[in-house]
Amino acid sequence: MTRVEGRVKVTGLATYAAEYPVEGVTYAYPVQSHIAKGRVTRVDTSRALDMPGVLGVLSIEDPPELAEDADAELALFQSRDVAYRGQLIAAAVADTYENARAAADAVRVSYEPADHDVSLRADHPGLYRPEVVNPNYPADTEQGDVEAGLAEAATTVDVTYTTPVLHNNPMEPHAALAVWAGDGRLLVYDSAQGASLDRDTIAKTLSLPPNRVRVVSRHVGGGFGSKGTTRPHAVLAALAARAVGRPVKVALTRQQMFDVTGYRTPTIQRLRLGADADGRLTALEHVAYEQSSTLVEFAEQTATPARVMYAAPALRTAHRLVRLDVATPSWMRAPGECPGMYALESAMDELAYAAGLDPVELRIRNEPQTEPESGLPFSSRNLVACLREGARRFGWDRRDPAPGVRREGEWLVGTGVAASTYPARRVPSKAVACVRNGDFLVQVAATDIGTGARTALTRIAADTLGVAPDRVHVELGDSDLPDAPVAGGSMGLASWGSAVVGACEELMKNGTEGRADTTGEIATDTRLARHAFGAQFAEVRVSAVTGEVRVSRLLGVFAAGHIVDATLARSQFIGGMTMGLGMALMEETHTDEEFGGFLRRDLAQYHVPACADVQHIEAMWLEEQDERLNPMGSKGIGEIGIVGTAAAIGNAVHHATGHRVRDLPITPAKILMPRF
Repeated sequence: MTRVEGRVKVTGLATYAAEYPVEGVTYAYPVQSHIAKGRVTRVDTSRALDMPGVLGVLSIEDPPELAEDADAELALFQSRDVAYRGQLIAAAVADTYENARAAADAVRVSYEPADHDVSLRADHPGLYRPEVVNPNYPADTEQGDVEAGLAEAATTVDVTYTTPVLHNNPMEPHAALAVWAGDGRLLVYDSAQGASLDRDTIAKTLSLPPNRVRVVSRHVGGGFGSKGTTRPHAVLAALAARAVGRPVKVALTRQQMFDVTGYRTPTIQRLRLGADADGRLTALEHVAYEQSSTLVEFAEQTATPARVMYAAPALRTAHRLVRLDVATPSWMRAPGECPGMYALESAMDELAYAAGLDPVELRIRNEPQTEPESGLPFSSRNLVACLREGARRFGWDRRDPAPGVRREGEWLVGTGVAASTYPARRVPSKAVACVRNGDFLVQVAATDIGTGARTALTRIAADTLGVAPDRVHVELGDSDLPDAPVAGGSMGLASWGSAVVGACEELMKNGTEGRADTTGEIATDTRLARHAFGAQFAEVRVSAVTGEVRVSRLLGVFAAGHIVDATLARSQFIGGMTMGLGMALMEETHTDEEFGGFLRRDLAQYHVPACADVQHIEAMWLEEQDERLNPMGSKGIGEIGIVGTAAAIGNAVHHATGHRVRDLPITPAKILMPRF
């Protein structure tokens, strides 16, 4: 299908959060902390309040009323304590954006600084074991005797990999427009990945009942997880609008987004693998070290993919967390699975070389019959088929197994492979379907963050009703619609689609209206291991002169249930793989150890990949029939594309050069370093 909203987007008619026409709108601009730890002793707003157009300044000197149990990242201006550099400590409100920004610059803040700690290291004395990791997995698991399995192995590897701070950087910056009605009801136009959750969080923060808050997010220009939870800008807009009695718009700059909209935690990951003479794993240990803030605990599930991927009689996974003077990390496309599979699949590649086995064959030999950790049967698992089909399409059989032997002028050429996985979840959702003017209207508070959710849900509804898609109209992106979960965790379409199918089926029974709530249906789902799988293949060219890495080919082969729409799916897979290329070769946010906060705070310094960065990229899939998942038989595809890509590229760089880079990103300096 052609995208339902395609025309309004390409003609500029689609309205995003900062663009809604509201009469009498004013603007708030935040004041951020210049220290990483300490206390604010005074906020002097006198000069700012005398400036043209200024309506007020919010600060800790007169804390606005908020809920006592508000999330610490959203409890704006409630405490003089500074938890990280860039934290919002005041905000100026004015009649224009320019006046608000000038007034914010005029606010004078005095501090009592304290020594800060912003550096993650594996021997940090503050490391501890969290009770759970995102979303609710146990932090540690162990089965079998890992030490005995390593001792009896014919081949072992013991390696450590690191990944840096990464930032989501969606195309649309975070923005919100808050309007208080005369009856005390709050309307927030917000760039959010879930209107229902955003409404509930804003209501809780402001001590309001949820039915007094409405969130509208009809079009969202990307998020990658950074808009999956409520961010401070939305609360600031609501507080400022309440304070000045007029609508207030907050539009974060790109630099501000680096501070207050989340990021992927850096990781240090140690992998110990052992295999017998036939290449079958005897033990697998995966330990991840991560950071969170002193405000909120967020523990990423980095080591959990090792619980899913390979058959090993001894398996241990662990997470260790340290609370630093930094902003709280959060979701970024495939949190946990993405950095975790980079390390695991790189270690598997190293094990293959150490054992003298083909990397594809090693993975096939360690294919489990059931999910290794839980013992549950897989609803479907076609990783081996993905590996074999990918190897065939990529020409893997023509690959020289020895690294560093293929050269074309100054360019060293190599190929690499990695597997990928992502959970296939769904959570409760509601939907309504009715007849309107001879056509069909479907309502669900889903969010389209650029993935094509409107189009996919239109197709699902049309197929269920047995009518042409142009007779179906899907309304979403509004918390006043039937409650729906966020667009995240690759569970959006499975969750919303299940409710849409149920509502459409009810409509066909009674002819006027159908309603669905999938809570009971999901509660009775059969206990199965539900995952999507895939295999990524990469060819790279590495300059022996400059050390630059060029990706000449990327291929992804996926097994992700029934593909609802081929065009949308290909875009999602390719988008994920391109983002994985950025992770492998260029994306990195430096932490400023001297002053705290982040360096490389804009797109001039934080490099993201463009089309020119890969010459040929292809995504394809194996059609799976997995009717135990949901009515569509679909698995989420928004995140699995990124999961194995960085490892495939890193493995290809090793094959090209004979040099293993274990610290992302793989930059020219790291390629050339062994020579000097």
